[in-house]
Amino acid sequence: MNLHKPFKIQNQLRPATLTPFKISFTLVYLILGTYLTGCSDRPTDAELERQRQEAIAMNAEAIATQKTGRNQKEWELVIGGQTTTGKSVRLSWSELEALATTSIWTQDPHNTNDPDAIVHFHGIAVSRLLNQLGVAPHVKEVTFVADDAYRSTVNVADLYQYPIIIALERNTQKISRSEGGPLYLVFPHTEFPQLQSKYPERFWAFYVTDIVIGTEPIQLRLGKRVLDASALEKLPPVTLEETVGYPLGWPASKVKLHGVLIRDVLAAAGLQIPDNSYVIVRGKSPIYRDPNNPVRIKASDIRNCDILLATRWGDDRIPISATMGGPVTLAISSSCQTQLDNRRWVTFVEELEVAD
Repeated sequence: MNLHKPFKIQNQLRPATLTPFKISFTLVYLILGTYLTGCSDRPTDAELERQRQEAIAMNAEAIATQKTGRNQKEWELVIGGQTTTGKSVRLSWSELEALATTSIWTQDPHNTNDPDAIVHFHGIAVSRLLNQLGVAPHVKEVTFVADDAYRSTVNVADLYQYPIIIALERNTQKISRSEGGPLYLVFPHTEFPQLQSKYPERFWAFYVTDIVIGTEPIQLRLGKRVLDASALEKLPPVTLEETVGYPLGWPASKVKLHGVLIRDVLAAAGLQIPDNSYVIVRGKSPIYRDPNNPVRIKASDIRNCDILLATRWGDDRIPISATMGGPVTLAISSSCQTQLDNRRWVTFVEELEVAD
């Protein structure tokens, strides 16, 4: 089967329209994700309320970002992780359009107007991207990261077996931001109904910005310096036990997080923290890289609180994989009374900066 050729239309193609997506629709998954992804501990009412409030706040941020967000031609897709070369690739919009040669016809679980409608999606078969970059041996999963930090993880074997695509068009039209675009992860549910239970609607990721093959090695940027895993392992280890607020894939109960304090990381990089300064934490997702609304932690909080860059979790000290937002995440002790908003649980941490 040639995955790069259009699939046969099983039903008459008929126009289908989506009610405008509310960004909060994706963020509902932040509340449900902890036990939808296989964790046995059901969240308490208090935990659900906390997660609901965090989702509301993130929704407001995402809506603000959408109003001033990039247009389609400015959109890029970054592919990295455990490729055969170990290097990442950044694809421009024009390059993405040139790679978009695959069409599928399928029902869209997010089509609330007409859920039975067959929709024509046109885009890039993920298998084509994997073939071009190469997948390192023993890698079993690929994680798709969205503009708002949502993530979806898919089995590598399924990406090769089925025409799962990054869609650029829906019914011959570019996919607007309000409909989950400009890059929308789509599964061929109609042609392959067995995928409906394995990859239900929560796996259809909106506004994809990054694809992580396996899990990236630790590369933490601090000015001109880059610290890898071996550099972090030389620092004093710290463990927190917290009910985490990371979106998706984490237990609802308290978990142990193992890592190093940000103040120790900065000292190792030779960076001073002036009294009135801030430390800016940047993650992979654009919502964590907005220069107009950065994730900022006061210097006093860095000095006085246990603010951790976590790299492992659980009693067995398991490395944090991309499936969970790793290899590095931000964790702040509940005893810290910081003014940091809901973004205190940053995934895919890549950079620290000391700023006035």
